Amino acid sequence: MVTDSLESINAELSKFGEMIPQTDNKQLKQTLKTFRNNCETSQEELYEIARSKNYYVPAQKATNEEIQNVKEIFAVGA
Repeated sequence: MVTDSLESINAELSKFGEMIPQTDNKQLKQTLKTFRNNCETSQEELYEIARSKNYYVPAQKATNEEIQNVKEIFAVGA
């Protein structure tokens, strides 16, 4: 249930990320940014609660080799 909630919030964050740059209306843009920021705060709070109660276990951290591989991929595209 916690994972579903986190995934739902992440989907909302993605939608806000798509909508914000697509509007010319400054008031709407600011409102969407406020919604996005509130959504991010909720996601962080839920994540911290879930981790503290062991309801959610994050993926393992990337190794230095994996990090270097990703850096190289982006360096080639730049």
